[in-house]
Amino acid sequence: MRVCFRSSVQPELLAEYRRRHAAVWPEMLTALKDAGWNNYSLFLDEDGLLVGYLECDDFDVVRARMALTDVNSRWQAEMATLFRESDLPPDQGFRVLDEVFNLDQQLRAAADGDPNAGTPGH
Repeated sequence: MRVCFRSSVQPELLAEYRRRHAAVWPEMLTALKDAGWNNYSLFLDEDGLLVGYLECDDFDVVRARMALTDVNSRWQAEMATLFRESDLPPDQGFRVLDEVFNLDQQLRAAADGDPNAGTPGH
């Protein structure tokens, strides 16, 4: 499963957000990997738009695994003040985006002669 999500960091706190992510706690890195967050990346724009991407077996499952860890609770508390919508822990405020195009998927479908090659999720 490929997952892309967005969130929003307060623009005046971008430098602090970048600083914290330059050296994420080793315990947090290990917890993410152990929970199944693979090929996980975050992208940040100047206006505070945060886009995340990861690959996993099931997004709900890997989020639930992280929610059970003490390090995630501590990390989310540390990060909460940097986000625009700080009533929720940052990892609960992610808005998952619909995938509408995947090059490899469409190339495979076209090679197989699939008439639904352009259908998202096919």
